[in-house]
Amino acid sequence: MRLRSGVFASSCLLVEVLGVALFLRGFFPVPVRSLPRREARGDLPAEPAPPGPGMVSNWTKIPPPLFKKVVIVLIDALRDDFVFGSKGEQFMPYTKQVIEKGTSYSFIAEAKPPTVTMPRIKALMTGSIPGFIDVIVNLNSPALLDDNLIWQAKTAGKRIIFYGDDTWVKLFPKHFVEYDGTTSFFVSDFTEVDDNVTRHLDRVLKREDWDLLILHYLGLDHIGHVTGPNSPLVGAKLREMDNILKKIHISLLSKEEASFPNLLVVCGDHGMSETGSHGGSSAGEVHTPLLFISSAFEKRSGPLTYPELVQQTDLASTLAVGLGLPISRNSVGNLILPVVGGRTMREQLRFVHLNGFQLSRLLQENTPAYEKDPGYEHFKIAEKSHANWIKLYLEGNNSEILLNLGKKVLKQYLEALKTLSSSLSKQVAQYDMYSMMVGTVIILEVLLLLLLSIPKALSSRAEFEVPLSPPLFSLLFYLVCLMLCAVHVIVCTSAESLCYFCSMSWFTAVGVMMLISALMCGILSAIAKTFDNSRLPVKNPVLSSSSWSEIDVLILAGTVGHVLSLGASSFVEEEHQTWYFLINTLCLVLCQELCRNNFLLKEYDPQHSTTVKQNSEEASGYKNIDIPAADSSKLSKTSTSDEFVRGSDKWVSLASPWIILICCRLLRSLNQTGVQWAHRPDFGHWLTSSEHKSELSFLAAVSLLMIFFLVQRRCSLVSKIAMALGLLGIYSYRAAIGNVIFPWQHGSKDISKGITEARFVYIFVLGIVFSGTKDLLKSQVISSDSGVKSTGLWEVYSGLVLLAALLFRPHNLPVLVFCLLIQTMMTKYIWRPLKFGAAQITIMHYWFGQAFFYFQGNSNGIATVDVSAGFVGLESYVEIPAIFLTAFATYAGPLLWAFHLLCYLSSEVSSQIL
Repeated sequence: MRLRSGVFASSCLLVEVLGVALFLRGFFPVPVRSLPRREARGDLPAEPAPPGPGMVSNWTKIPPPLFKKVVIVLIDALRDDFVFGSKGEQFMPYTKQVIEKGTSYSFIAEAKPPTVTMPRIKALMTGSIPGFIDVIVNLNSPALLDDNLIWQAKTAGKRIIFYGDDTWVKLFPKHFVEYDGTTSFFVSDFTEVDDNVTRHLDRVLKREDWDLLILHYLGLDHIGHVTGPNSPLVGAKLREMDNILKKIHISLLSKEEASFPNLLVVCGDHGMSETGSHGGSSAGEVHTPLLFISSAFEKRSGPLTYPELVQQTDLASTLAVGLGLPISRNSVGNLILPVVGGRTMREQLRFVHLNGFQLSRLLQENTPAYEKDPGYEHFKIAEKSHANWIKLYLEGNNSEILLNLGKKVLKQYLEALKTLSSSLSKQVAQYDMYSMMVGTVIILEVLLLLLLSIPKALSSRAEFEVPLSPPLFSLLFYLVCLMLCAVHVIVCTSAESLCYFCSMSWFTAVGVMMLISALMCGILSAIAKTFDNSRLPVKNPVLSSSSWSEIDVLILAGTVGHVLSLGASSFVEEEHQTWYFLINTLCLVLCQELCRNNFLLKEYDPQHSTTVKQNSEEASGYKNIDIPAADSSKLSKTSTSDEFVRGSDKWVSLASPWIILICCRLLRSLNQTGVQWAHRPDFGHWLTSSEHKSELSFLAAVSLLMIFFLVQRRCSLVSKIAMALGLLGIYSYRAAIGNVIFPWQHGSKDISKGITEARFVYIFVLGIVFSGTKDLLKSQVISSDSGVKSTGLWEVYSGLVLLAALLFRPHNLPVLVFCLLIQTMMTKYIWRPLKFGAAQITIMHYWFGQAFFYFQGNSNGIATVDVSAGFVGLESYVEIPAIFLTAFATYAGPLLWAFHLLCYLSSEVSSQIL
């Protein structure tokens, strides 16, 4: 069966999407779950029954609350060193004094990735560990249906007031008696977003009609996204937060009763990286301060020790005990014992017993062999010891033995809680291995089929011979299909946990098995046909020897090697190293190819000239034309057209790969990325520091001039003027928001905040894109002029370059300059002289596009996504534009290279027609 290359590629793509979707469905973790929250308020266990007849504990209810009012102040992106480090001493003096000499307990709470706001709020309030799928729903948070602290407090009749990030309002609708939400996505707002929270404080703190007050401040997070953690704005914001904490603490102290104290909790949902972003697993992103401040605690004395490390999920259990509520059923957190350390031994044992019972019940509901779990065994041992302690207590024994035994039981419980929590945390991500394996098999089969088709793709054959009939009517196909169905039955009937692929209907499952069998048999048929063709005599040895050059081998080996490298997590984390190696190697091979064609090939070899012409036409996708070697006039014309550049252009062509290598090396020094070395200083950090603002301004100005010089050459006069004004507007925008210096701007007052300047640039971007789109429509509708089409594509490309320059941070503008410079040099001095085929040029564009994705400072972690780009020129959060601008700024490198590929191929078609 013959299929055109486009149909064949589309079919492979559809099957590949099916395999990827099935793999991702099994890969995304399914967190451990207990009963629905409507069943979560069941009967709590009594104290362990003491041994012996006639002895029964009289404590069967939930312990009473330890605190009258609780205030939770969540400061978004508050890193631990902002409080416990030098910044805390300088900008948060009151908080630092309370930590060192006041009645407080301080900890470092470790957040699990992904370190973005919505999953962290879930972890804080439910005690569970959200999965990476929550990163997607972070943009539009649905109501939280799991058992959580807010729901428990509302059900218990407690009055909750909330001000701050409106994510809470979406997660907990109708839970607050009073609330005022602020959008968390407009990162250009540093002030009003916090003022909208603080303006309620004076009024609320004077009232007595609330039990739980939650404040979520976003300003620090916004400052980090836009200017980074080392910005001078961070210190001012920390000082503002310190004054707010002082006001709340003093107000709580003035109104509390001696027997029923209040509690102030200060925490962060996540930290921030050295670039100001978050979402990954670096120390700055996962370590946040956790402070408990109350007059119920003993005043700190003695030398100050470094805060103990706890889990962020421990807050839910601790607050539940402090408010006299049941611990959330899905919580994997432990009680932070120092918070209840001032209570009696019996109360402390009761608290840890409730926590252990909740964790052991969660383990039972999610682990079939729970009885063999070490944490469960330790808990049962601690329960028996607890029962013996209760027996002594009820007998009225007040000796030192009772106290020592109580400490021993408490230690046993804490060890059991730690082990149980660890076991549950390991099971919190239950991967569906069977679905992942089926998806992987489909992906690998399609990739192998595509690899077998690469020789035809490189020779630009328009059709593929797909061996479809033999597999569908062969005995092997049915045997493989029956074998796979048998494996499916065995796996699905013996699986202990729910499997998505097993939950499909039998009709769908058999269809997938038949697809896998057909692909396998098709691959075997293709391999057999390849071996048969290799035995045939070669009719044209010249064409045969030139069909696989060093470039072809490198492209194939590099692409396959990159795909295989993605099977290791370390290669995924440091994928940029793979692309840097590939493009460096490509430049060296291109240098060898240029030297060979300029020095080694005979200048007027008729056979070579004819062959080159034929290969060029095949690679460009045109109909092959036979050129008789005896026709001297045609031969002379072919030789002239295929003659490589001479004179000065020849040496520039030879130097081009080395210039590109130098550009790539400079770009690598601009932004550190990945995981292992992302924390190391780079040239970008040096430029963005406040001491080097002049250098950054000079670099930005030169970069914008270079962009204009490299882009304007193929634009119309109107587009050139629009491009020049747009680039001037970009510099004005960066000067307005304080990134660079405006030579003639002497006032420091920021009036427009860059909104006017950015919108000024958007007008020119839309104008240039509209002009190019008009030419494209004209070439398609009015006249089939390929030259007009090529000009239209280039103008649209110029508009995208202008948009990228606006969204890029100033220190990243050289990335755009080098991108345009490399594209220009490759086009003029490498691709056209060497007459590469369309497939080869396409893969080279793909390689450079991927490399420039990492040159921007991006990585495979969401922490490097520059969210601030989505709010350039916006006064408030508008979802669609913000998502589009953020995505474009993140993937600008690959997008510009992909669009340049269209421009290049279109221009080549135009030149061939002319």
